[in-house]
Amino acid sequence: MRLIRSAWLTALALGSTVITAGSLEYFKADLPEFVIEKLPLPWEAVWLGALKIHVAAAALALPGCLVLLSKTTLQRAPRFHRWAGRATAAVVLLALVPSGSYLALFAKGGLPSSAGFLVSGAIAAATMVQAVREARARSFEAHRRYALHVLGQLSVAVTSRAMLFGFDALAFDPERAYLIALWLPVVASALAVELVLWRKHALPSRPSRLPARFRSASV
Repeated sequence: MRLIRSAWLTALALGSTVITAGSLEYFKADLPEFVIEKLPLPWEAVWLGALKIHVAAAALALPGCLVLLSKTTLQRAPRFHRWAGRATAAVVLLALVPSGSYLALFAKGGLPSSAGFLVSGAIAAATMVQAVREARARSFEAHRRYALHVLGQLSVAVTSRAMLFGFDALAFDPERAYLIALWLPVVASALAVELVLWRKHALPSRPSRLPARFRSASV
């Protein structure tokens, strides 16, 4: 289980890096093909601004969540963990979700796609707010649960793109592939978090090496 967890987190880190590198073209003077295909758009400048904010926020939010998962960081630098958590929460709530919600209104695939992005954003925002509240209340087990849901929804960007590459290799219908690659990770990520937490509570607990006050806070 630990090996699977490490492999999954490494894949997310690599995927986030690849997506960020590929998104740098959005900040160039010449518009990328992805943007040109959407033109004309109402309030084009607003849309482009939201896209740049979303890209920048995503480049910080997912890596931030991965850093917060580190038990070593939690144990050796709890103050850094708290401040990194606050910064990541601010990025998600003030930049990533608002900009993503606006972009969702113009998503490829129409209403079903827009709904998928909005649902994912709503889950990320609601669970982030609750994660912060639980941390402030020092209810660390609940904090961990909600923080994992945030990570689950942020990971959709990586898993969705991986699925699209697979569908493209199989010459799958592009429109149907886009919807499946969006909705399946959104729903599966939420269910997976609950399944992992249920399994952990169902199995006999093992002694933790973390100090007692940090055990429940670690993810």
